[in-house]
Amino acid sequence: MIQVTEKAVQKIRETLKRQGMPEGGLRLGVQGGGCSGMSYLFRVEGEPRARDHVFEFDGVRVFVDPKSMQYLRGLTLDYQESLMRSGFVFRNPNARKTCGCGSSFTV
Repeated sequence: MIQVTEKAVQKIRETLKRQGMPEGGLRLGVQGGGCSGMSYLFRVEGEPRARDHVFEFDGVRVFVDPKSMQYLRGLTLDYQESLMRSGFVFRNPNARKTCGCGSSFTV
């Protein structure tokens, strides 16, 4: 299971609308690379794939492929805004170490 905060849901909804895919969803995944070994995949897609785990939060869908799910189980996706930075924040209980920017991790 993954969680998405209300603020993140709002930003995802805005992104889907801006991309012309209000009925689509957000794909969350993991791929090799990044300064800590694995990096988060984050993109808008129109439909889930056949084997995806599909989560819905207040009408916003999130798609996670089975392989990525093992690294994202328990993840909370948030959105934070400050004077210095605005963006999505990954709180992943499976990550033993993360890079300074928070976009890559080690398990």
